[in-house]
Amino acid sequence: MSLKMKELPSSERPYEKLEIYGAKKLSNSELLAIIIKTGTKEETAVSVAQRILNLNKGKETNDLRFLQNISIEELCKIKGIGKVKAIQIIATAEIAKRIMMPLDVQDIQIKSSYDIVDLLMNELKYEQREIAKVILLNTKMTIQKIIDLSFGGTNFTMLDPKEVLHEAIKAGVPKIIVVHNHPSGNPHPSKNDIIVTKRLLEASRLLGIELLDHIIIAEKRM
Repeated sequence: MSLKMKELPSSERPYEKLEIYGAKKLSNSELLAIIIKTGTKEETAVSVAQRILNLNKGKETNDLRFLQNISIEELCKIKGIGKVKAIQIIATAEIAKRIMMPLDVQDIQIKSSYDIVDLLMNELKYEQREIAKVILLNTKMTIQKIIDLSFGGTNFTMLDPKEVLHEAIKAGVPKIIVVHNHPSGNPHPSKNDIIVTKRLLEASRLLGIELLDHIIIAEKRM
């Protein structure tokens, strides 16, 4: 039977360790143990946390990004993790994700496609679903708004030109950039990406709206 948390030296308990040494000195399992708070009769919170981290099979040991896409049901399969703890973990992962997002995208001037990549890379490159966005720009290439268009599966996103251009017309903007991610990590456009881009380009020209780019974001590179 493993030691209970209270039986460990105070310098080895996650709460006390963070207070004494700072958060950077804690392991991933210790940080996660603070979120889940308690373990089971057989295991400390750190041991339970380590079993959660073991769900990330076949990937880098220290990569915590899988927590951004894990489900409540998957977490609840771990003994010692009920629905409340599962929700706490998912909420914490979402907070971490949102911290990486820019506070305000309005009034950011775009000078090249790389500005868009810098803006959205942290949000999109590790997503396991394909997410499409349209960036609405004024004549000075300043962002007016970024709109989520669609959420697809793991291999494709179907962009509807009507939906894209409706948002541009509604906002009264002359220029747009379309962005979507590839969960595979491959940044190269698929046949479907090329077809959709051509349709968007033709439709936008008819309406006098300039489609500046269709950017694909992936973990490897743009």
